[in-house]
Amino acid sequence: MNSRPRKHSLTLRGHRTSVSLEDPFWLAFRQIASRTGRPINELAAEIDEARGADCGLASAIRLFVLRDLQSRLFAQD
Repeated sequence: MNSRPRKHSLTLRGHRTSVSLEDPFWLAFRQIASRTGRPINELAAEIDEARGADCGLASAIRLFVLRDLQSRLFAQD
């Protein structure tokens, strides 16, 4: 897997955009969308709406992936 960020295309509320994410984050993001039965663009739009003005979309997705992993790890305790 590539550890350097790569551009990935998304459509948020009808507008095309791209985010630069490392392959492991992109893969985990897609897996979360699949596991929750949600389209990736819908999930990205929700993250985009919830993020603060001082946080970029790629960073917000990385934090979302981290929080998802943490919640599943701590749920097993």
